[in-house]
Amino acid sequence: MKTLHVELGDRRYPIHIGPGLLGRPDLLRPHIPGRQVLVVSNATVAPLYLERVRTALTGLRHEAAILPDGEQYKMLTVLDEVFTALLRHRFDRNCTILALGGGVVGDMAGFAAACYQRGVHFIQIPTTLLAQVDSSVGGKTAVNHPLGKNMIGAFYQPRCVLADTDTLATLPDRELSAGLAEVIKYGLIRDLPFLEWLEANLDALLAREAGALSEAIERSCRNKAEIVAADERETGERALLNLGHTFGHAIETGAGYGAWLHGEAVAAGMALAADLSARLGWLSEESVGRILVLLGRARLPSAPPPDLTADDFLRLMAVDKKVQDGRLRLILLRGLGQGVIADDVDPVRLRATLEVRR
Repeated sequence: MKTLHVELGDRRYPIHIGPGLLGRPDLLRPHIPGRQVLVVSNATVAPLYLERVRTALTGLRHEAAILPDGEQYKMLTVLDEVFTALLRHRFDRNCTILALGGGVVGDMAGFAAACYQRGVHFIQIPTTLLAQVDSSVGGKTAVNHPLGKNMIGAFYQPRCVLADTDTLATLPDRELSAGLAEVIKYGLIRDLPFLEWLEANLDALLAREAGALSEAIERSCRNKAEIVAADERETGERALLNLGHTFGHAIETGAGYGAWLHGEAVAAGMALAADLSARLGWLSEESVGRILVLLGRARLPSAPPPDLTADDFLRLMAVDKKVQDGRLRLILLRGLGQGVIADDVDPVRLRATLEVRR
């Protein structure tokens, strides 16, 4: 097991990474102050791992809220099932909500924890690669709205993150590739040596070699932990983590939630960001080519849906958390490993990127 920490003063918390962690009470119990635990999971993950987690909670009063599986259910109406479970079982403000699942479960459970009785304890047990390397760390929680993704939410940090790499054995290949998109992102925005490591080790990651997966998770979490510690509420550097996300969120919303996995949409968004960066003279065509090759090897898309027009993109991107004072902010690249925040991007070049399908 490897352990990192997100350094947030008195809210400092550990990220445990390794095999066989789900059933270990020594890792969970120190972060559960009270005696009431609600495990929030979904219909896919719960049959696989819920009982193992319950074993680690022996001696505590624990209940479960099982949600339907899929991005299309990441809505306020479904979130109400979590609040109903908390109230039905008369959970108090010293209870703990434990998220067992991927990014959707983590986001919804975290948002519920931020809201219930104005804030209760929260633990993340991510079971997908995407959640282990990205969404479980940093305290972003949210639900979607038909008009925009993740537009209703809160910053709310967990008390700990438990990334059991054994859970990746049951992850579908498509979900594994979707997680690799967020891994590649860290190399592109700030960690060129990691990007080069990914180019050399991608086949091992796709083959689910334990050592390679553990290394990729640890290096991704280390990058994110450093960024979150420096900029918890995204007033500066943390925005770099949104590389590909403004384009990607438009794809997810436009295609209909669940049609594209989040990581797939982010991958296509990163390809668009690379194209625009090249049009602005910031990124060489050779570097764009390296990005597209890596995405292709990871079995990820590098182009958006063909029926999503430039006008569709611009309309959807106007409803985005990165819009400030009516101006769209994009994360682009001034080189491999050099993410930048770009305001007032030339609209002609932006439209050209949105109209081209590489």
